[in-house]
Amino acid sequence: MSRALMPNLLTPQDLEPDWRWEGRLPAWGHTSVDFERRIDHDRLRRYRLARTRQALQASNAGTLLLFDVNNIRYVSATKIGEWERDKMCRFCLLTGDDAPYVWDFGSAAMHHKKFSDWLVPDHCRAGVVGMRGTIPPEFGLMQKYAKEIAGLIRDAGMGDMPVGLDYAETSMFHALKAEGLNVVDGQQIMLAAREIKNWDEIQLLTQAASMVDGVYHMIYEELKPGVRENDIVALSNKMLYEMGSDDVEAINAISGERCNPHPHNFTDRYFRPGDQAFFDILQSYQGYRTCYYRTFNIGRATPAQNDAYVKAREWIDASISMIKPGVSTDKVAAVWPKAEEFGFPDEDSAFGLQFGHGLGLALHERPIISRAVSLDHPMEIQTGMVFALETYCPAADGYSAARIEEEVVVTDTGCEVISLFPAEDLPIANRY
Repeated sequence: MSRALMPNLLTPQDLEPDWRWEGRLPAWGHTSVDFERRIDHDRLRRYRLARTRQALQASNAGTLLLFDVNNIRYVSATKIGEWERDKMCRFCLLTGDDAPYVWDFGSAAMHHKKFSDWLVPDHCRAGVVGMRGTIPPEFGLMQKYAKEIAGLIRDAGMGDMPVGLDYAETSMFHALKAEGLNVVDGQQIMLAAREIKNWDEIQLLTQAASMVDGVYHMIYEELKPGVRENDIVALSNKMLYEMGSDDVEAINAISGERCNPHPHNFTDRYFRPGDQAFFDILQSYQGYRTCYYRTFNIGRATPAQNDAYVKAREWIDASISMIKPGVSTDKVAAVWPKAEEFGFPDEDSAFGLQFGHGLGLALHERPIISRAVSLDHPMEIQTGMVFALETYCPAADGYSAARIEEEVVVTDTGCEVISLFPAEDLPIANRY
């Protein structure tokens, strides 16, 4: 029987990330072929489960109970569509060295028994709890499944150890405690597991970024008066789904006087000649996310707009130059301007503008890089981390602004940028 079909039998080799730092990071085609070694999904699944078990063993907990769909996918390699993301309708249990249990939405459990042969069939179970309160607690489902979960934990010999829970409905917390379980923070355990990406995760992140490269070329060609912010959002969604995206989480489209302060959304505003406009494309390929800003001007640019772009570029280049193994996040945050230096009263008000964050199955993973948190609570940057680094600079005209974001993979000696649409200089779309 193959190792892929024995999910509770992992070896130390499964923790190996299999990095290959020689040469440029490849972005493979998106289909399987016999003539190139592309994504090894069995290796990916074993690595993620092994990382989770390692993080669990390093904690004081004996079990992980997961409702966060990113964690469920990381541990069990199951996903039933983006509609599940905010429903709290699925959950997963990992107890010690046992294979993961997955309680799924109705027929999805039968589907996984049939097609997800890396799971133990008896561990694929149908079940539902509260669905964000739409199934009232008095129906008793939470008590029913809390009792089942507690029984499995005790059968595994972990009844006396804490249970790491990432998040759950309040009534589920109470039901678990009523079963005598000591619930602790499991999200930090999972985030620790997910910090270091193996070669397959890095390839999926690079493939996802290559899709956004193409979308930005389309945006560059389409930006002109008579087109609206939401038109660009629609065109980008269409193109991404045609390219194989499994979720377009959001596309920020900001232009003209909406650039300052940054509103983080899009409207039906028409682009006008001379507008500065910036975009953020947040989408995923096989679950792995992008967070990738670019700024353009439409037809022409003023000296104030160019100056803002140059400053944003200088700030992001300074942070990229700091990303290497062994550097702490406070050192990276320190190269960015203080909030007061670009028009904000404090770091909380400027949070997310000079910013870095881990990138993986979630948009925001550890570590976070920000002057608001990193200066007093630094974390060490390690090989195999993947970051999105973003800067923002308001223009002197009072309403324009530049926003740049680059995705970087931490290699053994430094980092490599995988967001490749040109951003060294301010792009002028449809120049007059």
